[in-house]
Amino acid sequence: MTTLTQVMRLRRTRTAAPKVREPFSDRVFMIVVKLMLAILLALVVMPLIYIVASSFSSPAAVNSGQVKFWPVEFSIEAYQSVLTNAEVLRGYYNSLIYAIAGTLISVTLTVAIAYPLSRRTFYGRNVLMTLLIFTMLFSGGLIPTYMVVHDLGMLDTRWALLIPNAIGVWQVIIARTFFANSVPEELYEAAALDGASELRTLRSVVLPLSKPLLAVLALMYTIYQWNTYFDALVYLKDPDLYPLQIVLRNMLLLNTARTGAVDLAQQMHQLQLANVLKYALIVVSSLPVLIIYPFVARHFTKGVMVGAVKG
Repeated sequence: MTTLTQVMRLRRTRTAAPKVREPFSDRVFMIVVKLMLAILLALVVMPLIYIVASSFSSPAAVNSGQVKFWPVEFSIEAYQSVLTNAEVLRGYYNSLIYAIAGTLISVTLTVAIAYPLSRRTFYGRNVLMTLLIFTMLFSGGLIPTYMVVHDLGMLDTRWALLIPNAIGVWQVIIARTFFANSVPEELYEAAALDGASELRTLRSVVLPLSKPLLAVLALMYTIYQWNTYFDALVYLKDPDLYPLQIVLRNMLLLNTARTGAVDLAQQMHQLQLANVLKYALIVVSSLPVLIIYPFVARHFTKGVMVGAVKG
């Protein structure tokens, strides 16, 4: 046993990597960086904690300023009011439609544009890429865009939020670079030798190898569509088509809840409840993105970094 223990210790001694002592300036630098990151994290997290704590507190506690970072007089009255409000539910429904349909359309169009631009055999790809970048740097402006949407008959329809901004040039650049750098040219040659068309090559060879890219594109477009605010404000007049962000904006501006209260005490309570509703609305409107993000987070860094290199 003694011999075996000595042999084990000798192996650990031989296999252990020599420790490299970091210079004092590097350690100080890392400490400063970690302190700065901790401060930034606190600045981001503290308001979120306050919002969540306020949304679960009683209206009287919130309005009296008792809530800091923990619910006071725990209450779910605000969430009950939000989840039974017809405008909020309709806005939630509309935002889900815009997010799902908009993401499908945008990812499909982005891949359809980026794939041919990534192929060296595609004639005129540099000219098309230059034109795309030009539109990213110099847009047409609000009034020309509004006139185009109006003339196409998309005004006050769901298409007004799905089509005009369906393609992001930045996302096209990321996808094009990802296809060009991550898919070996030998796979294209093998697919061509097997007689596969370009569409079959894209569907059977390229897309199965591009899951990180698709996850990143889906997350980017979903967040954009979920937070759609200005386009809906400009193009939509029908309240039945309003996304959740417009409903939230209207409730924040009006600072009121549709209650029908008659006596003074009840009106005061509903006025206090209106302030708590803001926090509950923020939490409810942020939930879908917070739920989706962990599922694509592991692909996010890889997809963005591979797509950004040599862009």
